[in-house]
Amino acid sequence: MSPSKQPLALQSLPNIGTQTARQLREAGINTGQQLQETGTEAAFLRIKTIHPDACLCKLMAIDGAIKGIRWHLLPPERKAFLKEFYGQLK
Repeated sequence: MSPSKQPLALQSLPNIGTQTARQLREAGINTGQQLQETGTEAAFLRIKTIHPDACLCKLMAIDGAIKGIRWHLLPPERKAFLKEFYGQLK
């Protein structure tokens, strides 16, 4: 596989550190492409099933990673949507 064809490593994405990368892999998501294909909400639900203590910040971190930005820079309306989504999981 040529370097340009290598899958994007999870930890190369913004907001994805060692713990979140490990949790994503536990949830069956091993690359940045798989994360994008899975989507924010579905990826978070997979993690939350395994780690019930997964928090709102992790949800926002995943969304930012998919978008290629720090989660703090997500638009306010997107943050509000994610807060509402998270609130429905409780």
